Amino acid sequence: LFLWIGVTPFIDLGDIRLTDPQAGTSNQLYQVALLAISVMMIAYLLAHPMRNSVFRPRALLCLLLLWFFITSLLGAHPMLGIKAIVVNTLVTINAGIYLLLPSTEHHFARLSAISVLIMLSVAYYGIVFLPVLSVHQAGDLLEPMNAGMWRGHFNHKNNAAGAMVVAAFLGLYIKNIWSRRVGFLIFILSCFFLFNTGGKTSSAMLPAILLLSYIFEKVRVLRIPIACCVIGFSFLIVGSAIIRPLNDFVAELGIDATFTNRADIWRVAYNAILERPLTGYGLKGFWQTPELVYSGAETWAAMAGHGHNAYLDLILLTGLPGLALALVWLLILPLCDISRMTSEQQSAQLTRLFIRIWLFALYNAGLESIFFEGRNIVWFTLVAALCGLRMQSRATLAVEKPRPAFTKVEAHA
Repeated sequence: LFLWIGVTPFIDLGDIRLTDPQAGTSNQLYQVALLAISVMMIAYLLAHPMRNSVFRPRALLCLLLLWFFITSLLGAHPMLGIKAIVVNTLVTINAGIYLLLPSTEHHFARLSAISVLIMLSVAYYGIVFLPVLSVHQAGDLLEPMNAGMWRGHFNHKNNAAGAMVVAAFLGLYIKNIWSRRVGFLIFILSCFFLFNTGGKTSSAMLPAILLLSYIFEKVRVLRIPIACCVIGFSFLIVGSAIIRPLNDFVAELGIDATFTNRADIWRVAYNAILERPLTGYGLKGFWQTPELVYSGAETWAAMAGHGHNAYLDLILLTGLPGLALALVWLLILPLCDISRMTSEQQSAQLTRLFIRIWLFALYNAGLESIFFEGRNIVWFTLVAALCGLRMQSRATLAVEKPRPAFTKVEAHA
């Protein structure tokens, strides 16, 4: 619920303060809540028999975080990067512990259903009773062109759309594991909200990922191409903003070659990458910084909150080595974990859920920056899916313990 809803839901997008640089701002309530939750989660983990399964593989993750630390120190805003590293470390640890909290798979499905239904209730409550704060308005300062599109308690329609896709996947999982009616309800409510967000990418990806995950599961020879073509897909669409022939080719296909005005952002990011391709600018060290916002650039992209492409942002913020290390964790290791599973494990409902979330995040990252965004529910569920795939290949799911039989005993005075 901390990640589904957050501590500051229903923000006013007409607030003039949103036009100021946001990179250096922090929410103390969020920090306190994250720290408190993390302390409780780690205390639980220390008493758990599978405590060594969390934050794996440690060597790779430590190397990745060390490189992020170095690039942040070399950037113009080292403290912003260090804070982001701490947040992402806690989120990564919590994502692994999160899978150890339920006692059985049915328990996990039941808890997931409760939390998703609460999230959907809050989102629909906003649409009905707080429409000014839940639907994009023409008076929004940054993107008034989104007027009329639902965002619920999220700060943007795209964030709401990504969350609803994850909720839909959970609805299908809950339908098969715990309650058919509740699962269908979650799926229908999530899809209806998703289509009203106007999030074209997420709306198209929901059926596409369901189909891709089915092919991924059934046709083993296509697994590596399905997973790895996300890189080609990502850099193809970014390249269309920079390379004229690619731009013309995309336009001839009937696709918006600007990808909803993202092309301007990608040009800014590309030019910045050329200046620092190896070390980047450090986490949180480029977008929404005073240097960029007040640079006088003649493009609205100077006000962008992120690069709208997670792979491009990894190069921009952490350099080419950062992208390489991240892809080993996010792309290569899950493929290895899946290959180690038995056929029965690969077709299990829980594995299917993890694969759907994993593929959706990889493809969605081509048009949204979700990697290492600690507050983003899609990022959290992606990290949980990575942990889950690793556990599925190395452990066995706990089963429901039979309840003890109670016998009637005669009472005597």
